Amino acid sequence: MSTATADALRRIQLGNALAAFGNGFTVPFLFVYVARVRELGDGTAGAVLAAFAAAALLVLPFTGRVIDRSGPLVMVVVGAVSAALGALGFGLSSSAPAVLVASAVMGAGIAVLQPALATMIVWCSSQGSRSRAFATQFFLNNLGLGVGGLLGGMLVDEHDPASFTLLFVIEATMFLVLLAVLMTVRVARPVATVDNEGTGTEGAARGSGWGVLLRDRPMVLLCVLGFVIFFACYGQFESGLSAYAVEVTRISTSTLGIALAANTAMIVLAQFVVLRLVERRRRSRVVALVGLIWTVAWVAAGASGLVHGAQAVATALLIGTYALFGVGETMLSPTVAPLVADLAPARLVGQYNSAFALVKQLALAVGPAVGGALAATGAWSAYIVLLVVCCLGVSGLALLLGRRLSEREDRPGSVIVARGEAPRPVEGQRIEGQRVETPHVAEMGIAEQRTAEQRVDAVR
Repeated sequence: MSTATADALRRIQLGNALAAFGNGFTVPFLFVYVARVRELGDGTAGAVLAAFAAAALLVLPFTGRVIDRSGPLVMVVVGAVSAALGALGFGLSSSAPAVLVASAVMGAGIAVLQPALATMIVWCSSQGSRSRAFATQFFLNNLGLGVGGLLGGMLVDEHDPASFTLLFVIEATMFLVLLAVLMTVRVARPVATVDNEGTGTEGAARGSGWGVLLRDRPMVLLCVLGFVIFFACYGQFESGLSAYAVEVTRISTSTLGIALAANTAMIVLAQFVVLRLVERRRRSRVVALVGLIWTVAWVAAGASGLVHGAQAVATALLIGTYALFGVGETMLSPTVAPLVADLAPARLVGQYNSAFALVKQLALAVGPAVGGALAATGAWSAYIVLLVVCCLGVSGLALLLGRRLSEREDRPGSVIVARGEAPRPVEGQRIEGQRVETPHVAEMGIAEQRTAEQRVDAVR
């Protein structure tokens, strides 16, 4: 990686961390702000969160095409300005229609920022450095959210609406700072070839972005896997799991805050230790291990509701659940997002990132709805069983995905050495510093190219 590229990546990470810091000021307090401070009721507060998610679902299907045609910076400008306007709207709104509009504008802005930033990181990293780049982004995001939430909690006063307005002004400012930082970044679109920096070619990616993606079986399977991952973890944090902790485990809301802090602390403290352990291992097996870790986490949560007369044990089990989720998250950050980038043809990186962001938003919409419905009926046993099955499903889907990935995609840090004969090259593959041209391979589809790569990788 050149010095200029490394500097651009550092600026992207800095801007991303500042935006997360601003988000941390307000996200934990949105429900309280709308329902209690503005006295608009729990129903309006719930509708605000729904509008936030719905706006993201509406804009993400079109975001990838814009990124791939015009570059990610265009969507960074749109996203940052929209998010800033939405945050200011929240701070100044006092009626239900106004907060709903503000929520939709901010939700749409934050949604398009995600794939735009991911694409900029891909453009500034190689296949070998991509895992560390995304792990660093995840680390800084959580650090920013944690510090922002801590400071926001110190500044806010439920009886003083002006204190909330201050928080939203700070958040809007951070989005504009993100924009200012990223406007100084100059990154070049990568060359669309099959080499050690990716697997897509222009010839392989003919057709519309969605058409190419839907014919890409490993990517479709990764999207299914991603939906289950986000449903079973992130989709439960603010709905079913929180309700279970308070209603069944019988912990206080302050203790729930400690559990959430344990999750963030585990991510911040363990991210780079975990990265060193997993970055050269098969991505599919790392994700499969995450499914097993989260299975243990949900079993611990279930057990916390069965320990009667030993509240300290129940509380420890519940806090352990959140900490185990944090361990799994540190393992996912250097595996899943880089894999999306490595599966994408070079000209469709934005489309693939946007599609995966759309899957995430769907899971974050469905997860709380399912968790909330089960919580409302008191079906806690069914709730725990459902999530345990989902986590076991993560492991199974990850192992199935691993069978469809080439060596380069599943373990990009590996060095393949042929025994007895040189591997048969595919177009654009470099062998001992020489570029091999094979014209007919350019006409292959993505699936056929991956099959060819897998045959090459099998010659060990």
